[in-house]
Formats: sequence, structure tokens, C-alpha cells
Amino acid sequence: MGRTTIEGVRGALGRHPPATVPEPLGARAAVALILRETASGLELLFIHRAEHADDPWSGHVAFPGGRAEPSDRDLVATAIRETREEIEIDLLRCGERLGALDEVRAMARGRPVDLAIRPYVFRLSQPVEPRPSPEVRSIVWLALDELLGPRWRSTLERTYQGVPVQLPCFRIDDHLIWGLTFRMFENLEARLRDAAVALPSGRTAQTRSSS
Repeated sequence: MGRTTIEGVRGALGRHPPATVPEPLGARAAVALILRETASGLELLFIHRAEHADDPWSGHVAFPGGRAEPSDRDLVATAIRETREEIEIDLLRCGERLGALDEVRAMARGRPVDLAIRPYVFRLSQPVEPRPSPEVRSIVWLALDELLGPRWRSTLERTYQGVPVQLPCFRIDDHLIWGLTFRMFENLEARLRDAAVALPSGRTAQTRSSS
């Protein structure tokens, strides 16, 4: 059975430039999709946000990140700063940027928000232990290949403009991953699958033999 590799992720992200939200929006933000290599394969980091009444994504499972600040040189700097503030991982010191995913228009409570979010994908270049800030309730590492398969796929019913809709999600123990975070992961998944289909003779950019 194949296993996703860092080389495959890097190659898949490099095949196409990431798209940008075309509408003029008032604010930009960035998040970090952080991968680490383990004996059993790649794992992807998620945070469980703390409960805050003024946070539209309160209590959600998400990627570390947040809004750009005037002091940030660019959105990569935003993702790095927010990651350091939220989970004490310094991606400048112990990370490598692999590429970027498509920018997404933020939604909160079923309504568009005047905010676009750029996801960046990083790998940890050395072992590091994340430490949650008060903004973060907990941290979880999930196997990337498990997320790419059908095991954890489910649906979630939400109401949009008065109409119930079924939204795709992951249900993993007590972790529910949906909305913006799920959309970002879908973009990563699409990049990996596109790279796999594009290669001849059944070879894939993101897999290697486990033997």
C-alpha cells in the first residue's frame, strides 16, 4: 500500500500556482498546515480552539493561524507568527515551507465574512513539542493517509438561509472537522490526487511503496 511522502506533497503543491480570492476584501489571514514525519507516515496538526463568545469559530477544530497584522511582512509571516503565538512552534527555526494552497473566502455562521485566508503547508524539520496558548484547548496530530481515505468521512447538517444542507466533514473520536478547515484540507487532497493522476505508468507523486 502506498504512503504519502514529503517529497510528494512538495511536488503536488508546486504543480500549479495557488488561486486568490478575486473579490476585494477588507482583511487577509493565513494558516499553517504542519506535517511531521513519523515511523508510520505523515501526520497533520490540528488545534481545537478554546471557547470564546466573540470568536465566530469558537470551539472549532482548525489549523493554527489568524489575521494579518501591519507588522507582518507578508502572509507567510502571518502564518508563522500566529503558529508561534498559538502553539509555540517556531516555523522559522524548525520548519520548511512546502508551498501554498488556494485562498478561501471565510464563512462564519453560514454567512460570508470580509476576509480571505491563505493556507501554507509546512513540514517540521526537527522534533518539537507544541504547547497550546490560552486560545487553544488542545492539539491533535492525525495521520494524513487516514484522512485521505474514506474511514473518517461523514456529513453534518447545518441550516443556510433557512434551508438545511448536508456538509462534508471528518468525525474522528470527539473531533469534528468541517467548514473552512475541511475546505482547506480538500484543496490539499485535490492537489495530491491531481499529481498522482498526472504521472504515467501508474506511478504517483505522493506515494512510495511501504515494502
